[in-house]
Amino acid sequence: MSSTTADQLTCAGVKQISFSKSLSLRASESSGDAVAVMTSGGDSQGMNAALRAVVRTVMYNKMKAYVIRDGYRGLVEGGESCIVKCEWFTVSNILQVGGTVIGTARCKEFMEREGRLRAAENLVKAGINNLVVIGGDGSLTGANLFKEEWKGLLKELVQTGRVCEEEADCCGYLNVVGLVGSIDNDMCGTDMTIGTDTALHRIIEAIDCLTSTAASHQRSFVLEVMGRHCGYLALMAGIAAGVDWALIPEKPSEPGWEEAMCKRMEYHRELGRRMNIIVVAEGAVDTNNKKITPQYVKEVIESKLQHDTRITILGHIQRGGKPSAYDRCIGCRLGAAAALVLLQARGEIDPQLVAVQGNIIVEAPLMNCVKRTRAIDKAMEECNFKKALELRSESFTRNVALRRRLETSGGAVAPQSKHFRFAVMNIGAPAAGMNSAVRAFVRLMLYKGHVVLGVREGILGLLRDSDSIREMTWEDVTGWSSKGGSILGTNRYILTKEALPEVAAKFGEHHFDGLLIIGGFEAYDNLIMLQNAREHYTAFRIPLLGIAATISNNVPGTDYSLGCDTALNMIVNACDILRQSAYASRKRVFVVETMGGYCGYLATMASLAGGADATYIFEEKFSLSDIQKNVAGLVGKFQGGLERGLVIWNERCSVNFTTDFMVQLLAEEGKGMFITRSNKLGHLQQGEAPSPYDRILAVKYAAHAVDLLTQLATKSLNGAGKVRTEAHDTVCMLGLQGVHIKPTPIQELVGETDMEHRIPRQQWWRSLSPLLKMLSQHTEHAKIGRQYLDEYVQACPRLKRSDTFSEH
Repeated sequence: MSSTTADQLTCAGVKQISFSKSLSLRASESSGDAVAVMTSGGDSQGMNAALRAVVRTVMYNKMKAYVIRDGYRGLVEGGESCIVKCEWFTVSNILQVGGTVIGTARCKEFMEREGRLRAAENLVKAGINNLVVIGGDGSLTGANLFKEEWKGLLKELVQTGRVCEEEADCCGYLNVVGLVGSIDNDMCGTDMTIGTDTALHRIIEAIDCLTSTAASHQRSFVLEVMGRHCGYLALMAGIAAGVDWALIPEKPSEPGWEEAMCKRMEYHRELGRRMNIIVVAEGAVDTNNKKITPQYVKEVIESKLQHDTRITILGHIQRGGKPSAYDRCIGCRLGAAAALVLLQARGEIDPQLVAVQGNIIVEAPLMNCVKRTRAIDKAMEECNFKKALELRSESFTRNVALRRRLETSGGAVAPQSKHFRFAVMNIGAPAAGMNSAVRAFVRLMLYKGHVVLGVREGILGLLRDSDSIREMTWEDVTGWSSKGGSILGTNRYILTKEALPEVAAKFGEHHFDGLLIIGGFEAYDNLIMLQNAREHYTAFRIPLLGIAATISNNVPGTDYSLGCDTALNMIVNACDILRQSAYASRKRVFVVETMGGYCGYLATMASLAGGADATYIFEEKFSLSDIQKNVAGLVGKFQGGLERGLVIWNERCSVNFTTDFMVQLLAEEGKGMFITRSNKLGHLQQGEAPSPYDRILAVKYAAHAVDLLTQLATKSLNGAGKVRTEAHDTVCMLGLQGVHIKPTPIQELVGETDMEHRIPRQQWWRSLSPLLKMLSQHTEHAKIGRQYLDEYVQACPRLKRSDTFSEH
């Protein structure tokens, strides 16, 4: 869930597809110009978002769009009940629905040539020669075989008189594009598969629930999660929730793992913890490839520790429920991109996998990805776990190392040549993930043998009294990962010149060797102030590091700030509830106001995930005329059968137009068709429990902060043994840039920032606006032309061609 720069794409061996700015996509609706989409294999949340995007992108380009019900079985059975032509509204109101609305089923007939012959006949009769398959490696392999046999199948169909030569000529080739729908995140060539993020939501929700009941009874719980061949879910759940132990197939437990696990559990109990959680992937094995079952883990705990231990197997709960905001957004982007690959094709193309690498949509040779994925399975069967881990990806390996680091950080203090005193504080509005970051930072620093000073309530707490600054211990941060807001306390105070002498005195009094500030734009402002004051105050000549934590996602130096994913999920869930209200009563249009200051990130992404009809943000200037056109388009949709409308309005999108104005305008124009209501979500957007993504990113940020601060402090030691530095690269914002977490000197970021409006000058998500508009418009009633499709192709997220494999 990050963006990828051109340099990173080059390093990863990814080539950009060369698109002409005057790209002309096919606009005919001839018998052979049609695209069908199907879902196959196991269902996953977000498939419907991809399905909707494929259908609407195809229809927007004046081509026929079909859905194939029940996967390959529907393809073999054929007929109008199985191969269904779509209208624009066919795929309305499905973004929030889990699973797949067109069904999926296993089909033994398709595994035989006769079954594939019938499937080819059905496609030819419908005039379909483009196919988008959403499924796992088995489904995608079947699609590849189908394409390989296509011309032979056509020849046999003509020879036997089942289709005429004219029909066969119109479908002389079959183009296939695959999307990976799998909660396991087990396909090479893509960072995330559709459904994985939602499955993590279910797992983390379960762990949070088990934690409270386990603590009540001082129990241990063994939780089994899906992942027969890939331990991604167990691994990331372990990082996000801070469980005691995680068992995955790619990194089998060494002999004696039982003793190590029990020792760690016992250590946590000694620290005052009242429960333990062990996560087991269903494919977990030991180094002899012997399966490790939840029952065996339970028996080990009971025999060695005499803990009251229970087993919970989540099973298909992980596949169920509404998709997360991320899965909806990535489903939309991948679905539209899959359709574009087919629309841009000039004749026959090789089967392609459309995937996500960082935040860039890529296409890669389908079977290369499948073969690499199956090579991992083979390596694991042969007990070559090292090879399996290497094949999985570089980032997966890093995640394994991080989890291992977290598992070992509870034991003896690691030896250090120099022990430093690092301070940590929160500044700005509360954001989900702040506590997770502080927790990980404290524990990893303690493991390195350093002192961590927690500063309560930011700069004001530092100034107030010494009680606001205290040394933090391991047990101080127990349970913090699941808590929203800021337990340390925070405020929006920004340093003034008058306060600098007293702040510098406090830095010196407590002997800070480095400072980590976790917060929003106010944290960024304070880092600028501290850097500028270094000239006059030696106490500030220490490493100063910032981690962005704000729901607005408006801090420069990072693609994602902590808290924005949680906020986005809160907004999308609220929109789902409002949609339900609209259907339950009368036809309604809801105008939802989001936070974000002048930054339109939340409004844009919520609109994409929630299927909004119109979006208004500060970054895209609009006039009264633009509003009137959007209102006319919305009225047209209701005339065409729409039953609810949704408008997302960023809180500071305009100086002249307000949320109330928009509501009144819609109420006037919609008389007799719909009623209008407004909802200002306010501080609900700050969320409660952090999302899995915010927890995971917080831990990763904290781990990088620990390494960077210790490295900079060691490098900055002077002859007297004190940390002193004025180097510009020792005052940084740490952020996710592409697929890597990197520090960027504050000095470099200032020039990239619109300080008046508190937003970066370049924001990756802006490129999604054309896609958002394209998917939300009705071709019969929206008077906007086809410019949005052209803008999406030209501007972003650019389709790239991948000849190699990116990080998983």
